Amino acid sequence: MPTPVEHQLTPPGGWQTPGRVRLGPLAPEDASLRQRLLSELTVRIGKVNAANLFLMLLRNVRLFWAWLTFARKLMPYGRLERRDTELAILRVGWNCRSRYEWGQHVDIGLRAGISAADIARVARGPQAEGWDERARAILQACDEIHADKMIAEPTWQQLVAHYDERLLLELVMLINHYEMLAGVLNSTGLELDSSLESVLAEADIHGDARRS
Repeated sequence: MPTPVEHQLTPPGGWQTPGRVRLGPLAPEDASLRQRLLSELTVRIGKVNAANLFLMLLRNVRLFWAWLTFARKLMPYGRLERRDTELAILRVGWNCRSRYEWGQHVDIGLRAGISAADIARVARGPQAEGWDERARAILQACDEIHADKMIAEPTWQQLVAHYDERLLLELVMLINHYEMLAGVLNSTGLELDSSLESVLAEADIHGDARRS
């Protein structure tokens, strides 16, 4: 049975929202042929159901291209293992209470092979039982960047045990990039694409968010 929105896993305090859509996706009648083609091509190449995001960002084409060129080097074409990438993005989305970011990466994470149980465990944070040392360090780094805008030395040393300098820098940039993007998504009030509402409703994700 699909899970109604009010019963889906939700962070303490609920999802951040301005209460209305401030900047939504371009309507078909307002988007140029070039903008529509760019959005469709980006969805197809990136294999993400993010038309709402792309059509919103295409309100500023100059920034869209600059952002896309950078973002694609982190996801989906980053050098980190895909599981590590998705765990980090999910934790950032949860910490920032960004339903768009969370919903997108529940879908992407499930398709990348992350279990529903692990996605629910992301909500409980780095201290939840069941994480290996690397995953725990990734989630801890996400929490520290969110709270302090810096990874603490003990966590850094844990990450050094698993990554070389190149991948350490990529992880730090990945976490900070999705912190930035969550702020854009929350501030604009962008709504999750309708196709992903059904993914969240059908995903068998259960957990106690009060422990996060």
